[in-house]
Amino acid sequence: MFRKISIAAAALLSVITINAQKNKNNQVDRPKLVVGLVVDQMRWDYLYRFYSKYGNDGFKRLLNKGYSLNNVHIPYVPTVTALGHTSIYTGSVPAIHGIAGNDWTDKETGKNVYCTTDENVKPVGTSNIKVGSHSPKNLWSTTITDELRLATNFQGKVVGVSLKDRASILPAGHTPNGAYWFDDSSGDFITSTWYMNDLPQWVKNFNSQNLPDQLVANGWNTLLPINQYTESSPDNSSWEGLLGSAKTPVFPYNNLAEDYKTKKDNIRYTPFGNTLTLKLAEASVEGENLGADDVTDILAINLASTDYAGHKFGPNSIEVEDVYLRLDQDLAKFFKYLDGKVGKNQYTVFVSADHGGAHSVGFLKEHKINTGFFGEGMEKDLNEKLKAKFGVDKLINGVDNYQIYFDRKLMADNKLELEDIKEFAIHELEKDPTVLYAVSTTEVQEATIPEPIKQRIINGINRQRSGDIQLISHDSMLPPYAKTGTTHSVWNSYDAHIPLIFMGWGIKHGESNKQYHMTDIAPTVSALLHIQFPSGNVGNPITEVVGK
Repeated sequence: MFRKISIAAAALLSVITINAQKNKNNQVDRPKLVVGLVVDQMRWDYLYRFYSKYGNDGFKRLLNKGYSLNNVHIPYVPTVTALGHTSIYTGSVPAIHGIAGNDWTDKETGKNVYCTTDENVKPVGTSNIKVGSHSPKNLWSTTITDELRLATNFQGKVVGVSLKDRASILPAGHTPNGAYWFDDSSGDFITSTWYMNDLPQWVKNFNSQNLPDQLVANGWNTLLPINQYTESSPDNSSWEGLLGSAKTPVFPYNNLAEDYKTKKDNIRYTPFGNTLTLKLAEASVEGENLGADDVTDILAINLASTDYAGHKFGPNSIEVEDVYLRLDQDLAKFFKYLDGKVGKNQYTVFVSADHGGAHSVGFLKEHKINTGFFGEGMEKDLNEKLKAKFGVDKLINGVDNYQIYFDRKLMADNKLELEDIKEFAIHELEKDPTVLYAVSTTEVQEATIPEPIKQRIINGINRQRSGDIQLISHDSMLPPYAKTGTTHSVWNSYDAHIPLIFMGWGIKHGESNKQYHMTDIAPTVSALLHIQFPSGNVGNPITEVVGK
């Protein structure tokens, strides 16, 4: 009898195993979760400049366990935040996906347009209309996050988190389960009615912890003894900006807690903004059950404090180095959390940047490298010359994204031709010693501009939203507002050479110096997940990173 039962049990187990295998084979082989980590303003060389100070479980884990692409560039100008996040997740360029800048000038009305502002939606989680009225309506192309939702009949979940509205909204796409950003007026994470009419309970619970107050309570001092920051300039360097009420840019920042109470955006310039964001990311995994079943989810995370600190202090500051060393520790904790919650080999992560950042003008001058400020007084001077030539004042409507916009209404009222104005303006602009090239945005293909600059201009010009003249500055020339700290926007390697590392499920270990572009990230993720490329995709899958 026992033998008969054993044989029957074995047969039944065999049938169950075969059926399970069939069910498994009927499923598309995918990770449970994809995590996109875009580190704002991360130059590629930060991976190695601070390497000796990193621990083993953050950036070094990515490098030692993942696949690092060392020759990835942004294929357009201007290299700014909204374009970077959009291009990573669409595999496209501004000429196609529609996000022409963080801001641009509407050619017909002359009004400034912010990339995610949407007057047709209302804030959720705040009464601040300006902070909360945002959506992806200006984004023309789909994202990998949209394509995952479509491919899984909206069963795969998508969440975007960032301190910045645009860096949460644009990666999350049109159809996410939620996109959340930080409200400086309240210290809470919020959203808009594009996504929902009330914050989920898990977000309310997260906000109720008052975590920002806890993070800044003890001020900001260096993680290591300050004499060990040998990769950076002296602490009190003249090209660094000031944080909060500090009189000098030096550690420790003991007044941070009081400064935060006075103005909550002060946390953005510290490493604690990244800590806060990753804690929200963990809360989203819990609250939305991300990676909990066999349907792949995507968590799009932007770590923005690296950008704020870079703008404030510059790449060679101890402050920026400390932000990265603390981020390294935060990433180690986050990966450990994902290992336990989702499973060590059950998620795929990619780490990249939306752009890099230039060395500060003061730093470059001190080290005898050509630099200076680009376009100081340019708009005023050119308007005066245009008035003298054409008899009309203020023909320039705006200067955004290294592009000049002319006033269509003024031209029509005074029977002026745009081509005449552009030709004269370009002739005058080329006399400026800080201008490398000035070119009509409708005549780039015919211009005597070398590659890759020419193609990057073409990729960055959106016919409906970009300006009339594109300006290219000489190397290491910063806009006049960047008197301290730094900024970004240009084609040069310090702004356009970005890190890209894949790690986890389906990813080989290794590195490559082959040339790739930011626009190759989305099709690589799409190929990994066996989903459709985003609608405006121009990139190609990076096949060498994908394991067998």
